[in-house]
Amino acid sequence: MQTLTQKHILRYLVFGWLSLGAAFAQTSLTTIQDTLFRADGTRFTGTVTIHWSTFDVTNTGVVVQQSKVVQVQNGNLQVQLSPNAGAQPPANTYTVNYQSDGLEQFAETWTVPVSATPLRVADVRTGMVTSSSSTGNSTPIVESAVVGLLADLANRPVKGAGFGTGSVAVINQNGQIETVVGNIGDCVYTDGTAGPCGGQSSSFFDAETPGGLVDGSNATFTLANAPSGSSLLLFRNGLYMKPGFDYALTGSTIQFAPGGVPVPLDTLVASYRIDPSSNIGNLHSPAPNASTVAQVLCNANGKSSSHAALSSLGACDIAAAYLKPGDRIEVRFTFAHTGSGSGFDISVNWGGTTVLARHGGAQDVAFAGQAEASIGATGAQVTVQSWGTVLSFLPGIVSSPAQAGVKLNLLGAVSTEGTGSIALTSYTVLRYPAN
Repeated sequence: MQTLTQKHILRYLVFGWLSLGAAFAQTSLTTIQDTLFRADGTRFTGTVTIHWSTFDVTNTGVVVQQSKVVQVQNGNLQVQLSPNAGAQPPANTYTVNYQSDGLEQFAETWTVPVSATPLRVADVRTGMVTSSSSTGNSTPIVESAVVGLLADLANRPVKGAGFGTGSVAVINQNGQIETVVGNIGDCVYTDGTAGPCGGQSSSFFDAETPGGLVDGSNATFTLANAPSGSSLLLFRNGLYMKPGFDYALTGSTIQFAPGGVPVPLDTLVASYRIDPSSNIGNLHSPAPNASTVAQVLCNANGKSSSHAALSSLGACDIAAAYLKPGDRIEVRFTFAHTGSGSGFDISVNWGGTTVLARHGGAQDVAFAGQAEASIGATGAQVTVQSWGTVLSFLPGIVSSPAQAGVKLNLLGAVSTEGTGSIALTSYTVLRYPAN
């Protein structure tokens, strides 16, 4: 057995003191290691941001204020921190924020003790950080307090006086939304107006025989229509007649030059086109207008009510653009009544004017009627008629002042609350535009 010399002993003592000094020079850290899950059982993936304020640790020194971001993949969390349990100042904690899917999910506080073995999150968690907004805020936020909201709202188009439903929208000269006015089958033009699709085109008339007696003395002949411009091609016995030399044209009248008057057995043939805006058929009376097609503004089933107070069972918003002088609005409606213990009440309102108010008895199981509003410059004249299963036929005429758009409202109620019901089974609102 070898004996340790004094030199060997001194070498071991020096090495031991150096190792102990290195150990004291290192900061003692506690490991937090855990597996994190979501509420649905899947593993949490995201980041954990840990914040701390400056604190003093015994035998370690000052830990300055800082933060640390830890990546968590598939639920695996591992981080080493300086113990802050018993640190100065007192109550100093780590604030831990959990982020996932681009959002901060929640936050909590940690107090980390000295531990040689890894700790779980539950071992260091001391509290939850809650936002003051979680308790709710009963104070309303005014629009002007939201940055940029008023400017954004100002850039949005708003309803104009001609706004309505169920038709094509157009932006008027003020940047407001209105409803295009026209007939069914019309096309909408870029200026917001409506008219026949395809535009106007010329009409052609070929191989027409001018009217007039061919006897060698009659020099005046008449066409069915007035030719457009210089479109008339006139032939006599197959020879082309030159306008201004062989004849003169005034409107639809052909006047042959002296010496060129057609004689018996001559054949006259004319071909020409006409302006589409001119009248066809009779030059002395306006051309007949195209038949007016009704526009369906509203067509639906209504609601039912078992209440004694009148309530709206169906309505139709009619834009001001649909209420031009000469227009006619027609309304048709049917109601159904159930329950033998109570009657019912019906009301039809044209805007702010009640044009119909009737009471039906318990024996009336159906009620129907129609109203027709003729639009004038100063308002509308509304004619209305109604009848029931037993209720007698009743006509009436009501005048209503001019309004910027009208809400047609059909209301109903039962006489006794909860006994039976009154239902608006169907209603239709039609518009017949002025020619």
